[in-house]
Amino acid sequence: MIIVSADDPSMHSSQNEQDSRFFGKFAMIPMLEPTNQQEAYDMIHYGFTLSEEFKTPVLLRITTRLAHSRTGIVRSKCREQNKLGLPSDVRQFILLPANARVRFKNLLSLQPLFEEKAYLSEFNQFTDGEDRSLGIIACGVAQNYVMENLIDAGLKYPVLKISQYPVPRKLIDKLTSICKTILVFEDGYPFIEEQLGGFINHGHSIKGRLSGDIPRDGELNPNVVSKALGLPAKQLMTTPGIVVNRPPQLCKGCSHIDTYLALNEAKAKYSAGRVFSDIGCYTLGALPPFNSINTCVDMGASITMAKGAADAGLVPAIAVIGDSTFTHSGMTGLLDIIAENSPVTVIISDNETTGMTGGQPSMATSKLEKICLGLGVEPEHLKVIVPLKKNHDENVLLMARELEYNGVSVIISQRECIQTAARKNRSK
Repeated sequence: MIIVSADDPSMHSSQNEQDSRFFGKFAMIPMLEPTNQQEAYDMIHYGFTLSEEFKTPVLLRITTRLAHSRTGIVRSKCREQNKLGLPSDVRQFILLPANARVRFKNLLSLQPLFEEKAYLSEFNQFTDGEDRSLGIIACGVAQNYVMENLIDAGLKYPVLKISQYPVPRKLIDKLTSICKTILVFEDGYPFIEEQLGGFINHGHSIKGRLSGDIPRDGELNPNVVSKALGLPAKQLMTTPGIVVNRPPQLCKGCSHIDTYLALNEAKAKYSAGRVFSDIGCYTLGALPPFNSINTCVDMGASITMAKGAADAGLVPAIAVIGDSTFTHSGMTGLLDIIAENSPVTVIISDNETTGMTGGQPSMATSKLEKICLGLGVEPEHLKVIVPLKKNHDENVLLMARELEYNGVSVIISQRECIQTAARKNRSK
């Protein structure tokens, strides 16, 4: 099994720039971090082989620039599909304490083998250099920026490229045996930089994000690498002034727009900061001109956060959640507020699709009313509205009434995504 993690700050609903290498280290599993698109492709093939050899998951980590790029690649021969069969140890997923201890001992026994695989891996490469005043460690996509700068400047420092983990101690020793100053380039957290202190003896100088030689936040780029190497900034292509910045926004004619316009008017008499939302196209309601929602944490958090706020006395509390997110992880939160009759108004913005990721079918289509009634929503406080301009005044009045109700109410704001509707019309 391969776990693919896109460590891209622009894609995370998080207050940090997540680095999944720490999760891989915590789980004690092998990790792969491609330098380019070809390596990303090759590592998938290799990763499945590695996973089957050791019967363990393998984590593939890609960062921002790789996730947002594409190029032609050389394809490999397709792997043959494994025959269907049960694992040799049919108890491996019964993690009761007695079995978990056995499984952990097995995992520990594999660690030297994982590190030896990383040491011998074609994806990890040590290149010696004539100028040993500085040794460089470059992880994944950072290797491109490093080599671009070194080649342009005619510098010949020793470079250790690391794209397979756990960190290969033998290769680290090879670099540190000839260089006393080590500069680490890695996108994300100072993962390797932190470990180096335990790998090498005193007398070495370790530079990177922790030392301040590389900014602690933000992704790497050729200019960041140039500055850390003490080189002039590279001449990057600048954006022409005629190009206007285009921040993400709701599509013209989107049903979420009319939902938010009605909600804003219905809640105008209450204090701000009481609308808890979720991840989806409707998250753009946090931006001007709507400024309608106040939170976006993870799928399903809208209803549970609204419950916590309502139980603490913030009434009315409002949750805004999409139809596909609701069936993914919102139903349990709704069941919680029903069980305790918390004064929460849940607005399910139903565009009848999974809009944010391209318009895949939603598990909720034509089922939302039955689900809500089945969970226990009172029929008189389960309302369905059609978010259109002509219905605005009617929708505002209905929302305002439900906000005043001291209990659980659900409003399903239902109109098909403008993009999937247009696609259907074109296909006809």
